[in-house]
Amino acid sequence: MARTTPPSPNPLAQRIAERLDADIDPAVAAFARHLAQEAGAVAVLFYGSNLRTRSLDGVLDFYLLLPGAEQSRIWPRVSYHERDNEGVMLRAKVATMALSTFGKAASGELADTTIWARFVQPSALVWAHNAETRGEVTQAIEAAAMTAARLAVAIGPISGTAQDYWRALFQATYKAEFRVEKSGRENDILSVNREHFSGLLPLALDAAGVSYTVLVPNLSNAPATGEERITPSLSASEQQRIQKWWGRRQMLGKPLNFARLIKASTTFDGAARYAAWKIERHTGMPIEVTPFRERYPLLAAPSVLWALRKHRKSNKP
Repeated sequence: MARTTPPSPNPLAQRIAERLDADIDPAVAAFARHLAQEAGAVAVLFYGSNLRTRSLDGVLDFYLLLPGAEQSRIWPRVSYHERDNEGVMLRAKVATMALSTFGKAASGELADTTIWARFVQPSALVWAHNAETRGEVTQAIEAAAMTAARLAVAIGPISGTAQDYWRALFQATYKAEFRVEKSGRENDILSVNREHFSGLLPLALDAAGVSYTVLVPNLSNAPATGEERITPSLSASEQQRIQKWWGRRQMLGKPLNFARLIKASTTFDGAARYAAWKIERHTGMPIEVTPFRERYPLLAAPSVLWALRKHRKSNKP
């Protein structure tokens, strides 16, 4: 009987699996497991600048993925946590949602733009309940890359470098969301994550079944950056379909983000402690977190702002 070799994963899936398995500081991994145990999560993703820098300073960013169906119509739920690590206080901002919802959002099935736009960027799977769950999360991150790549080439230039398409994507998603980002934020993302995005677009387009041609630069045609130029081969109907898909999400982006901000203002667990830490870190003014401020952060905000105003006036040179 002839032996058959199991098919190897496609190059995009293989690349994502390797990236999700990034080396993580043991203190971060221990924090993630603790959070997962508390919440009953099946997986924890770690992302943000601390993933890149490996710093334990500032706030660590985690996504906790839960089993079962989504319990809230507006997700994720956001909370703030602290954990002592041998005398050093670790701080984390945690978003919590169902793994099933995360997968649908990553694949573009839902109106949300935040999941696939966030997780086409670097992340690490710090903890997973088992191999099956790890596979589900990997497939979701793969779907996020394909969703982002399809949109990038549908709204980007007729022909350009991969950086041109990623830049067009992030410019569009930032405009669609209710966020305060400095101009040129997309350039910062691409600059600090250059190695992550290098070669990602062709792999994602291949996995998504999007045809394209590549012009390899030489002395006569090389762009200023020396990068390959990609020319997508989307049919008019396919481009129109993707742009219609994006138009609806673009229209709903700001209202949905605003609804999440309103929800977070009343359900952000640990909001007072998080705000107190941020204020002291940026202004040097310590904030006492009283039981009232912990329970009613919005009602307590005016008195804190008034104290901050006096602090700034008294510390002017």
